[in-house]
Amino acid sequence: MGTWDVDPFDNDTAADFSGSLDEAPEAERPGIIRAALACTADTAGYLDQDVAVEAVAAAALVAAQCPGGEPVTTPYGPDLPVPELPADLRALAVRALDRVVTEPSELMELWEETAAPGPWRATVSRLRSALL
Repeated sequence: MGTWDVDPFDNDTAADFSGSLDEAPEAERPGIIRAALACTADTAGYLDQDVAVEAVAAAALVAAQCPGGEPVTTPYGPDLPVPELPADLRALAVRALDRVVTEPSELMELWEETAAPGPWRATVSRLRSALL
């Protein structure tokens, strides 16, 4: 995975996820976001980094629609608008983020090996706070 910073879309996998959203019909985008969140939230064993990265990106899209949430303005996010998402995705996004930072999580392990685990954790925490 090519990663250049700590924000949700600052990596190749999240940028590819954005491209998949843009290619999907608008009516299917909420389901794609839900699937990315559920795949991570429901993983009991080892959580693959690509699955976790997609969940973090999906959570950022949900958080962007919450009061106090930050809009996704990066050029690596979706180019097309994300339709209004169902309110129940907030709780699913929180569960997914909680799973990303719970062992065994490859993404968490990879960040812990870098010089920037604190800023990455702060990004995940900021997203989680916006979802509550």
